[in-house]
Amino acid sequence: MEGASSMRRTRWYLSKLLFDRQSYALRAMVALVFLVGWPTSSVAQLLPSFPGDSDARADSYQQLSDDVDSLSKQLGIVRRAVRLARPTIVHIEAEKISRTGRTSKPIHEAGAGIVIKVDSEFFVMTNRHVILGTPIKRIEIRTADGAKLTPRQVWSDQATDIAVIAVTERRLVAARIGDSDQIEIGDFVLAVGSPFGLSQSVTYGIISAVGRRDLELGDRMLKYQNFLQTDASINPGNSGGPLLNLKSEVVGINTAIASASGGSEGIGFTIPINMAVKVVERLLEHGHVPRAFLGVNLDEDFSPFEAKQLGVETGARVSGVIPNTPASIARLQVDDVIIAFDGTRIRDDNHLINRVSLTPIGKTVSVQVYRSGSQMTVTLQVADRNEFES
Repeated sequence: MEGASSMRRTRWYLSKLLFDRQSYALRAMVALVFLVGWPTSSVAQLLPSFPGDSDARADSYQQLSDDVDSLSKQLGIVRRAVRLARPTIVHIEAEKISRTGRTSKPIHEAGAGIVIKVDSEFFVMTNRHVILGTPIKRIEIRTADGAKLTPRQVWSDQATDIAVIAVTERRLVAARIGDSDQIEIGDFVLAVGSPFGLSQSVTYGIISAVGRRDLELGDRMLKYQNFLQTDASINPGNSGGPLLNLKSEVVGINTAIASASGGSEGIGFTIPINMAVKVVERLLEHGHVPRAFLGVNLDEDFSPFEAKQLGVETGARVSGVIPNTPASIARLQVDDVIIAFDGTRIRDDNHLINRVSLTPIGKTVSVQVYRSGSQMTVTLQVADRNEFES
């Protein structure tokens, strides 16, 4: 009975998986048709009611064929985007040791990554949790055509779940990096990865939300969260793979799902690529991620509605200023609303925290502030967070 039940569950799961894939393909078609418009000929007309009218049926089939050809040209955008990105995406297998009591056994975790180029050298960017606890000799990386890459060094940042792997190979294709600050809700995106070990799998969806934070992601302690949310199907094994826009540019690194079952339920989370790139730059330069410090406490309940009541679009309201910090030296005050930092408009407190943390230590920046009915700009030099937290 157990075997039969297991087989039924397997058949149900496989049929659900196939249905999900078909539904996403259909959604992709419908979405693009909505954007570009349905072809002009009338496919929607009913077929002739006389089965013997072969000429009329032949005409209808020809109309359908012509319209499919026209639609296929529009859908070719997705195909071209995937084709361009494919050589830049790798499959990662990490062999880890699972210990239970006195026994231990190897387990394999699958993930994905993207090839990046920094100063004429190639690296693989992925999620930290994909390779965490894995000896470098137990990390296997393969390109889309099956070529095996040789990892030689790994750096990672726990606070953002980003890792970067140096590889020895020199003839690779690097991903094109987009600008995640330009992403808006409703943008179409493609998620590529290795769900359930199925490498180079592609799913389609939209950006559902931006700036997601305070997520509980198991035992991962992600202090800096600023996720993009997407309904593109993301499953175990997608971690580390790219989220692409329709220009085939990487706009995020897929990292997590919100799911009661452990599978895709239309809520996936992606690290914005701008944040990921800055983390990688610090890792390669310092071996870790030094983080800057401003010296303010922020009101996490300050809402866009309250901001508009004050006459500003968005911002982060100061609820406290720490003595002897860059903020106090610049004379920031309680109830100041920081609306821009170093040239970037600030959405909320979490956005400001992330912007400050990845600013080079010692950099002089301008801070635009709303105070008592007027706007002003102050200049300050950010400090090293470690000096204030040690």
